[in-house]
Amino acid sequence: MNKDRGRSGSKMEIGAVERKRIDDALDKHLVSNSLSTSQGLNGKEKDRFRPSSISTGKQPEDPDRRFTALSKNKWPDESDTDREGSDVSGSDGEDISWISWFCNLRGNEFFCEVDEEYIQDGFNLFGLSSQVPYYRYALNHILDVESSHEDMLKEEQNDLVESAAEILYGLIHARYILTSKGMAAMLDKFKNYDFGRCPRTCCSGQACLPIGQSDILHSSTVKIYCPKCEDTYYPSLEHQGNADGAFFGTSFPHLFLLTHEHLKPRKPSEKYVPRVFGFKIHKR
Repeated sequence: MNKDRGRSGSKMEIGAVERKRIDDALDKHLVSNSLSTSQGLNGKEKDRFRPSSISTGKQPEDPDRRFTALSKNKWPDESDTDREGSDVSGSDGEDISWISWFCNLRGNEFFCEVDEEYIQDGFNLFGLSSQVPYYRYALNHILDVESSHEDMLKEEQNDLVESAAEILYGLIHARYILTSKGMAAMLDKFKNYDFGRCPRTCCSGQACLPIGQSDILHSSTVKIYCPKCEDTYYPSLEHQGNADGAFFGTSFPHLFLLTHEHLKPRKPSEKYVPRVFGFKIHKR
C-alpha cells in the first residue's frame, strides 16, 4: 500500500508539474498578445482558456495588467474628452450685444433692436450730440466699442455713461422706427400684441401701438394708441409705462397705419349708453 501510495503520489506530482508548465506557457502567451487576443478572440475561444486556470487552482491573470493593455485601444483618450467639453462650453458662452441686452430688459418690451449699420451712419444721428451728455462714450457703449479713454473714467462717470447710452439709444430708436426696417420690426411686435390691447370693451381687444405725447425728453412717459377708437391709454403693465415718450415720438403710430393701411380697423359701431334700471339717462 505504501508503494502504491508512493507511485500514485509521484504521478500526481508529475501531472501537477506538467499542468503548471502548460499554464505558465499560456500565461506568457496571453500577456504578450493581450491586445490581439482581446480583439480577435470570440466568446468560445475566450471560454476555452478560462477552465485551465480554474481547474489547476491557479489565480487568473491580474486584471489591472490586462486593463492597462486594453485601455490603450478601447477607451477614449482623456484629452479628447476634455477637448470636446471645451468646445461645448465655448459655444454656450457667447456674449450678446448691448442692444439685445437692453431690449430684453424688463420694461423695455416696446423697444425693437436698431440695426447697427443705422447707428454707425452719422447722418442718422445728426443733432443728438447736443442732447446727450458723454455722447461719444455713450455711442461706443451702444456699439460695444472699447475705448482706451474709458479706463480713465471714474465709477460715477461710468454710471453716467450707462444712463447716457440708454437715452441716446431711445432717441435713435424714435428715428429708426420711422424707417422701413424699423416699421418692419415694429410690425412683428404689433402682430404679437407686444404693445398690449385696447382696454376699451367696445374695441374687442384691438392691438395698440406705442406713442409719445411729446418729442421732447422728460415731458411724459410712453402711452399706447388704439387705432380703432383713436384714443390713448396707459400701458396695461405698469413697468412698461416707465419709458420716456420721446423714445417713440408723436408720429410713429399714424405713419405706421398710413404705411400699412390694411391694418387700419374700422371704428366701432357700438357705443356705451349709460342706464339706470334699464332707462337711459337724459342729458341736461
